Amino acid sequence: MNYIESVQHAASYIQEKLDKIQAGTIAIVTGSGLGGLVDGIAAPEKLPYTQIPGFPVSTVQGHAGTLVQGHIEGTPVIAMDGRVHLYEGFSPREVTFGVRALHEAGVRTIILTNAAGALNPGFEVGTPMLISDHINFMVGMNPLRGTNNDAWGPRFPDMSCVYDVKLRTLAMQCALKQGMRLETGTYMGVMGPTLETPAETRMYRIMGADAIGMSTVPEAIAAHHMGMRVLGLSCLTNKNLPDCIEEVTHEQVLEQAARSSKAMTRLVLEILKNLD
Repeated sequence: MNYIESVQHAASYIQEKLDKIQAGTIAIVTGSGLGGLVDGIAAPEKLPYTQIPGFPVSTVQGHAGTLVQGHIEGTPVIAMDGRVHLYEGFSPREVTFGVRALHEAGVRTIILTNAAGALNPGFEVGTPMLISDHINFMVGMNPLRGTNNDAWGPRFPDMSCVYDVKLRTLAMQCALKQGMRLETGTYMGVMGPTLETPAETRMYRIMGADAIGMSTVPEAIAAHHMGMRVLGLSCLTNKNLPDCIEEVTHEQVLEQAARSSKAMTRLVLEILKNLD
């Protein structure tokens, strides 16, 4: 079974086990420590990744590894509670397997969330950041490398607007309605798993990045390639200032993400409530 067939097989299994995915279902991918986003799902049906044929399973703390289907604010949703990363040893195609399977199962809109370090000195830790653009700095890794499936998307997809303008506008309106501070900026995707040196931090900022993390970019590329509407949100868990950089552990990132998840959850709930 080749990659395309594996994705389609997984999609069929998901549809069978979750009683067909409704039209208009919104997918949500949760980042490190942000699994609390799924707590608001009403009447949840759960499907562990380990039961889905071909579905990669994360080895990282803070990523449960479960599909959760249900409704939030009356909107049908399916959440990927946890994701896999390149630094775990997975290939770009494995990292984007879940996103492609959800598309094959009928999902056309996806919200990608992550925990990220702030590079912009004006950004506040604990504040959500709306991703307006990204820089793929994952050592040349691209999920579209290799044979292209024309049924999914073109060989050379345009990347001038990966993150849907209408969804970004809605997110800003929802944050304003909630009286919530929402940063907006460019997300830098790096391979990891090492955190940034002061020199690297300085370089990334000069390149135009406002926040940095080790996920999201491959999934955004794959989703956009397939014609999905993409919304990206980062939870800023720490601040990287090259001249006074502080030591950061993954445990600290998880703790801060957990503390900050309330703001992210409120924002996502408001967005779902107002989605077309």
